[in-house]
Amino acid sequence: MKNCYAVDLFCGIGGLTKGLEQSGINVVAGVDFEASCKYAYESNNKAKFINADVTKTKPEEIQKLFPNEGIKVLAGCAPCQPFSRYTQRYRKDGYKDDKWRLLYYFGKIAKEIEPDIIAMENVPELRNAEIYKEFIKNLKESNYYIQYQVVYCPDYGVPQNRKRLVLLASKFSPISLLIPTHSKDNYKTVRQAIGSLPKIASGETDATDSMHTCTKLSPLNLKRIKASKPGGTWRDWPKDIQLKCHKKNSGKSYPSVYGRMNWDEPSPTITTQFYGYGNGRFGHPEQDRALSLREGALLQSFPPNYQFIDPDSPMNTRKLGVQIGNAVPVELGRIIGLSILQHIEENENEKI
Repeated sequence: MKNCYAVDLFCGIGGLTKGLEQSGINVVAGVDFEASCKYAYESNNKAKFINADVTKTKPEEIQKLFPNEGIKVLAGCAPCQPFSRYTQRYRKDGYKDDKWRLLYYFGKIAKEIEPDIIAMENVPELRNAEIYKEFIKNLKESNYYIQYQVVYCPDYGVPQNRKRLVLLASKFSPISLLIPTHSKDNYKTVRQAIGSLPKIASGETDATDSMHTCTKLSPLNLKRIKASKPGGTWRDWPKDIQLKCHKKNSGKSYPSVYGRMNWDEPSPTITTQFYGYGNGRFGHPEQDRALSLREGALLQSFPPNYQFIDPDSPMNTRKLGVQIGNAVPVELGRIIGLSILQHIEENENEKI
């Protein structure tokens, strides 16, 4: 099989890159605006981190990252809710579809350099955006075969109820994602992902892993989590510890807030605020605390030894939460990579 090389745009801390590397694809570089992602990206991946604003990067600069020989893959997840500095910079320019603006630059680079294969992961809502339709139209005009679908991540071994839009496009022939590797009978569970970690209490940090740390709950929230059942709701609590908003009709439709996860099911979707007990069903199944940063990373299918914290920089829980929550689940990235390699192998004798 010919060598396959990828560049990961909007790479963040390397979820997609790690998955592609695990599949056997050579990722040569990741590009991201956030310099704070560099440590985690380069400490865990063979690829080079390029701290650059994709919206200001010329397509030829991306082209030069690829070797002259081999199959070229352009991959990435253009953030649907860009980091604040992106938002502040572009909010006033009048672009017709501001929320999805970074996809425009992904598409622009793809159109200019015409890689052999394109892989994109994003939120399902993107399907209905005009800019996505334009993105698809431009790919078709450039003679790509395109396949896209909304993926339920547990179907591919990710232990969380996450849905993502995955697009694959190829210059060679029709391309598709591998068939699901899991079913409801063998979905990876919370217990399988985090059940072996050492016990810690609210506000504590494990002595052997600084990422296995959780926020300290207030006395009232400690009462609330102690009254919570796995898979239950705040309705299980005594009325004297319920929130005022829960007692209003408008608050009765958010039962998962302040909830505990179930051991033997996939977790809820890991958001950028998963480390906060009150931000969703992010209570530990049996310990009286919120998820730790390491647990959130494991539920995003990062390897257990993935290094996130630069020893020369202070730890920032909020920033780490954003980086982990925004990442492409590593196992989904691996499936995308395997799909690409299978496609290349199938076409090698005929087209490539």
